[in-house]
Amino acid sequence: MNIRQLLAALACTTTLAACSPQEGDVAKDTAAETGSDVTEGAVQDAAGDTAGDAAAAGEAVDLQSVIAGPQRTADYAKRDQYRHPAETLEFLGIEPGMAVVEIAPGGGWYTEILAPYLKEQGTFYAAHFPADSEAEYYQRSLKNFKEKMAADRESYGKVTLTEFDPASGVKVAPDGSADAVVTFRNVHNWMRGDNEQKAFNQFFAALKPGGVLGVVEHRAKPGTSREVMIESGYVTQDHVIEVAKKAGFELEESSEINANPKDTADHPKGVWTLPPTLALKDKDREKYLAIGESDRMTLRFRKPAASEQ
Repeated sequence: MNIRQLLAALACTTTLAACSPQEGDVAKDTAAETGSDVTEGAVQDAAGDTAGDAAAAGEAVDLQSVIAGPQRTADYAKRDQYRHPAETLEFLGIEPGMAVVEIAPGGGWYTEILAPYLKEQGTFYAAHFPADSEAEYYQRSLKNFKEKMAADRESYGKVTLTEFDPASGVKVAPDGSADAVVTFRNVHNWMRGDNEQKAFNQFFAALKPGGVLGVVEHRAKPGTSREVMIESGYVTQDHVIEVAKKAGFELEESSEINANPKDTADHPKGVWTLPPTLALKDKDREKYLAIGESDRMTLRFRKPAASEQ
């Protein structure tokens, strides 16, 4: 049995069973994501596991094995059918050995995959809510995330916890240090405070020349007004591309990996009408379950290789 087969077997024999800076909407977006005590900076002392065994053998960790691993929360894993983590991360070019920043990880849906995937070969920054925030939700979410990290050091023992606050300009990672910055279902939250451009500017600064910015976001119909985008949680693809380009990025490729043609993007409670939030509770529940999670754009941007810090 080779090391990849061993990893897959171990993952199958042990089964256990994320948005950002506006408290009201973030609470909606992360309602289905439980989300932690790590220290600010890197958490050390990671115990050996299958990922570590693979690294010790000189072979990169297998992404599918991490996705099937025991560190995944059962309710999170059920959402793979909508969030397509393997296909999404492969499209964005995320690989062991990279320095990757996850923006606003919330309860840690993607952290459960990225942290162990990059633990032995790579660097993983989790840019969470500011520690000095006065918002109760932010404090609670950050506390839960730290406790989650501390409870499983085998998976999260090398996470570097940083902060993300587009309004303050705090650095999500040292300038020019990251190979990739990724953000999932967050842009609409930054729009409420008119901070999306500041956010993308920070991502540009954190990336190395030639680095990748990966964006997954609920997709609004073309021509949707800014007001409706903020209210509904759906953002036009053109707006995301425009903001990214203003920050200095080039759109490299878009993907329909996370598309959902059943989603009309015009629901009574916006995107939160759909699962996993189901904001209308039992009203038309089966209808919205049949639609599934939102239609999402998946975009890969590149910081030009000639960019100067």
